Amino acid sequence: MKLNIKLSLAILASAMMAVSCGGSGGGSSESESTSSTPPPAPEPPKEVNLEEKYKDDPIFIRGVELMQQNDCPSCHMIERKIVGPSYADVAAKYESTEENVEMLAGRVIAGNVGEWGEIPMPAHPALSEDDAKDMVRYVLLLKK
Repeated sequence: MKLNIKLSLAILASAMMAVSCGGSGGGSSESESTSSTPPPAPEPPKEVNLEEKYKDDPIFIRGVELMQQNDCPSCHMIERKIVGPSYADVAAKYESTEENVEMLAGRVIAGNVGEWGEIPMPAHPALSEDDAKDMVRYVLLLKK
């Protein structure tokens, strides 16, 4: 009986040692597989969240405030298309020039159709020209 216990403990100890040393018997295959496997590719740089990037910018802060006071979030998001284009898509299409600010503010106030598809953007006649321009400056700030 004592022999069986000693033999069982010896076998158990050997098995534990073999497992802890990677002992499936193929010690050389592990080194071969690591030498033929290319090193992992470096991670691409993480995209900066536009909200995080501009959170302290006064144009961004004013723009967010105006957008939330109006019905803009029902059709637009910062980085994702809903009904209308994302603000980031608009910023990518238009340079931040005073001419573009005036033109786009006019489209926000008067409404528009055809620039981004057949779904019309409704007019916002109650919006002041200054507020519309501030909103457009905010959108154009979001260029990636």
